[in-house]
Amino acid sequence: MALTSPSILSCRSIHRLNPFLFSPHCRHFRLLPPRWNPRRRSRKFFSALASENEVFTSPAIAKSFDFASEERIYNWWESQGYFKPSFDRAGGDPFVISMPPPNVTGSLHMGHAMFVTLEDIMARYFRMKGRPTLWVPGTDHAGIATQLVVEKMLAKEGIKRTDLSREEFTKRVWEWKEKYGGTITKQIRRLGASCDWSREHFTLDEQLSRAVAEAFVSLHEKGLIYQGSYLVNWSPALQTAVSDLEVEYSEEPGHLYHIKYRVAGGTKEDFLTIATTRPETLFADTAIAVHPEDERYAKYIGKLAIVPMTFGRHIPIIADKYVDREFGTGVLKISPGHDQNDYHIARKLGLPILNVMNKDGTLNDVAGIYNGMDRFEARKKLWADLEETGLGVKKEPHTLRVPRSQRGGEVIEPLVSKQWFVTMEPLAEKALSAVEKGKLTILPDRFEKIYNHWLTNIKDWCISRQLWWGHRIPVWYIEGKDCEEHYIVARDEREALEKAKEKYGKSVEIYQDPDVLDTWFSSSLWPFSTLGWPDSSEDLQKFYPTTILETGHDILFFWVARMVMMGLELTGTVPFSYVYLHGLIRDAQGRKMSKTLGNVIDPLDTIKEYGTDALRFTISLGTAGQDLNLSMERLSANKAFTNKLWNAGKFVLQNMPDKSDTSSWELILINEFDTEASLINLPLPECWVVSELHRLIDSVTASYEKFFFNEAGREIYDFFWGDFADWYIEASKTRLYHSGNNSTTSIAQAVLLYVFENILKLLHPFMPFVTEELWQALPYRKQDLIVSTWPKTSLPREIVSVKRFQNMQALIRAVRNARAEYSVEPAKRISASVVASSDVLGYISSEKEVLALLSRLDLEHVHFTELPPGDINQSVHIVASEGLEAYLPLADMVDVSSEIQRLSKRLSKMQSEYDALVARLNAPSFVEKAPAEIVRGVREKASEAEEKIALTKNRLEFLQSTVSIAK
Repeated sequence: MALTSPSILSCRSIHRLNPFLFSPHCRHFRLLPPRWNPRRRSRKFFSALASENEVFTSPAIAKSFDFASEERIYNWWESQGYFKPSFDRAGGDPFVISMPPPNVTGSLHMGHAMFVTLEDIMARYFRMKGRPTLWVPGTDHAGIATQLVVEKMLAKEGIKRTDLSREEFTKRVWEWKEKYGGTITKQIRRLGASCDWSREHFTLDEQLSRAVAEAFVSLHEKGLIYQGSYLVNWSPALQTAVSDLEVEYSEEPGHLYHIKYRVAGGTKEDFLTIATTRPETLFADTAIAVHPEDERYAKYIGKLAIVPMTFGRHIPIIADKYVDREFGTGVLKISPGHDQNDYHIARKLGLPILNVMNKDGTLNDVAGIYNGMDRFEARKKLWADLEETGLGVKKEPHTLRVPRSQRGGEVIEPLVSKQWFVTMEPLAEKALSAVEKGKLTILPDRFEKIYNHWLTNIKDWCISRQLWWGHRIPVWYIEGKDCEEHYIVARDEREALEKAKEKYGKSVEIYQDPDVLDTWFSSSLWPFSTLGWPDSSEDLQKFYPTTILETGHDILFFWVARMVMMGLELTGTVPFSYVYLHGLIRDAQGRKMSKTLGNVIDPLDTIKEYGTDALRFTISLGTAGQDLNLSMERLSANKAFTNKLWNAGKFVLQNMPDKSDTSSWELILINEFDTEASLINLPLPECWVVSELHRLIDSVTASYEKFFFNEAGREIYDFFWGDFADWYIEASKTRLYHSGNNSTTSIAQAVLLYVFENILKLLHPFMPFVTEELWQALPYRKQDLIVSTWPKTSLPREIVSVKRFQNMQALIRAVRNARAEYSVEPAKRISASVVASSDVLGYISSEKEVLALLSRLDLEHVHFTELPPGDINQSVHIVASEGLEAYLPLADMVDVSSEIQRLSKRLSKMQSEYDALVARLNAPSFVEKAPAEIVRGVREKASEAEEKIALTKNRLEFLQSTVSIAK
């Protein structure tokens, strides 16, 4: 067979590994018997990329994988154009995923590491499967967050935002964005994100801004966008409405204030006592409510109450089942302008709505003498006045659920404000239908119920924000006309002016709405706006709808559901077929990471210490939709996994022929192991490991297809570490170091290479850097790993050979356990008689070198027989499996006399300890007075000690019997 030009070309000199490098017992070995010493030869390897481009480093010359090389590898991938979708291979429909756009103000945290890892696993897998793969990256303009950052920067210069014009301020924000806005994307690259950076977008890009205007106009034309005054979350510090997502609730100590409301026309004894946490809102009360079945207050229903400190303002006393009779006094003040629940009651009953609050958090003239006071200062002053007038009954400690701004930290105020809204019910119906009809699949499926519940109970969406940074609302008002009645909705100012002239005359003057749109509005268009919508672009035709949307389950409502609704309404199509939801990353104790707790783990610091691959692999093993507790122990274990992989590569390379030995390479590369005939002719260990690899490929591929990444990762890990490294690499040493048979050696080399390269392929989506580095060191690779062909599935397996090798493994484990039980020196070789049927002995004896090496038996004194040996009474009898036993001469394992003395002393000590435990349990004072868990613990210790004594006695009796027989 003629060899193709190698992809590896520079000469490297390598020394063979210690043959016990991968043995779990390697630390015990010192020297091998003479016939097992490996022949050490110099090997040469060639790497074009390592030498010419200085990108890759072979394990042949590097002790371990250098994390510093990750950035070089990443830049090389990108320079080769591998992140762009390729239609060269007929791998099926495009696989398309949109990156959840991180805030342009952001710095990398573990949440980013989670979504980047999972999405990159998807992208790399489907790319290797041959599907044109597009992962669209981008960032969000993050209206509130970015404006706050720039305002703080200006404050250091002694400048307030209001000191600047809107144009001057937004210019400063753009300057900041150009200077610092790329930080997060650089950090995402560090995680190995193989997204197409040539298609990177920013939500305020010209094309995306055009999409936002088109969406607003389209929805308004359909009657789905309207303007009105409603209760919203108001941030007094930011001076804007904020979304529910930007409000965080915290339990804080506060007070419950009990206040008398006198009944109009009644006596001094006729009053209702309400309990409230916010007495300053009483000026906005429009009713008092009691439960209709509460007999305490039945006589007052239908009468009027006097609002305290308002100089006699009267409000009705009404009955409503919403009132909780058990909370406070069972009397509820209705302040619809300052409470969500009160607002809904007022809308239902037709009550008026009063507002006592200015937008800066001070009280307005409705509060009378408290006008202009800060809301919290007014609370203190009002309570003091209520106590002085006898209307303040009591103030008691109470734990409050306080709504705070996620950005500024101040207490959010429910406030009636004129805003723009989207009518959600008709949009929600379509989104519900998409899931019901199977057009959209949510993973894990338990989140379907949450999705359905939210959409079924959806409220209209407040989309306007009182900010300067963001997409200006595409609405223009007419100078000199009422804003609520006269306005123009248009895609841009030119179109707005044309429409205005048609309606109001050529001399009309217009001005744009000062508000901007909620950041989530532009984000809801992300899957199709990033592909060119509203234009019928080539990307939109090729890649829309996308395949999957991956994100955290905490924004299922705020982002995912809105994307589904907008996609259906504006494009007529569900924007993606699947939604994959991941959980949160918590610390090792399951706590949410926070600066307050000091438990925040920085991904970049983690990468420096453990490597990107170890971090990615650790994160990927979490269960979909569930929170992941991240510990340093897990990271350390997966760093060790990276090292183990590297050492395996070192072993494989050092046991390949010289690059110049073309005849040997022909013998290796001619093997493909894709037919039953090629498999059944392999020796037992080789047939077993190839069969198990083929099973692994099928199982792992199925897990990838189902997005069960944790299962795929664990299966690869277990196969590599358990089957390949601990078993086959060890077994292969009998072929590589002493067989003297070139054919046997080349088969072992071919199997080593075949299994290892397939492990690298299966593992690449999880651990891209170390796998690509190792791949580039392997001779005669025709493709780079990132774009290599995924392993074929449904390859043959030889089940009989698998069971036979498993039988031999059981025998080896049994011998190892016996050696450990009798504390046999690791380097000591012992004799053995293997007893089984002729059929079993046939395949076990054919691999006696493997058996001897892995069990540390004396090869010259391993006997295979169908009958037990004559000295069974002086041997340790082990049963490996049904029909397979072995006898190990005791004299080979221990000095019997010394062992009897050691066990006798040990037994005496154990008996003393046991007697002391029994004495405690027999003492009534201990059993009756000691805590139950202490007594239970002593009983468990006594039971364990009794079992150990019995085992030790049995072993001692056995040893003593062998001495008697010998005499």
